[in-house]
Amino acid sequence: MNFVAKRFSELTGGEVYEILKARAKVFMFEQKIWYLDMDNVDYTADHLFLEENGEVAAYLRAFKGENDGEIHIGRVLSVQHNIGLGTKLMNKSLEYFLKNGVKSIVLNSQITAVRFYEKLGFNTVGEEFIEAGIPHIKMVKYL
Repeated sequence: MNFVAKRFSELTGGEVYEILKARAKVFMFEQKIWYLDMDNVDYTADHLFLEENGEVAAYLRAFKGENDGEIHIGRVLSVQHNIGLGTKLMNKSLEYFLKNGVKSIVLNSQITAVRFYEKLGFNTVGEEFIEAGIPHIKMVKYL
């Protein structure tokens, strides 16, 4: 399984297709979140994913946060569950962020995923809120 980190302009047409397919599979078909996934943030984001046989197995995107040295990650997913892909992707991504001078990472976690992120060193901040019809909470990790 290969770890890939690219800017949008570096992605091939096939990679974009596989990323959008994985996002639709997880967010629309599994989680029943019906929204327009293509929100123009992709154009300015880094796209980090695990690829196997030309398909995206796990994915996240990262873009500049509000503060210097801060990034925001979102659209975190793994196509197959409970086999460690999410942890593998996050660990590879954390290494990538550290090498690229990132000082803090912010994300909006679905409440059901809080324990996953806590195991990776993230801490909750603030109160629960609704995003795309699902309870979320802001989480932060300092590198």
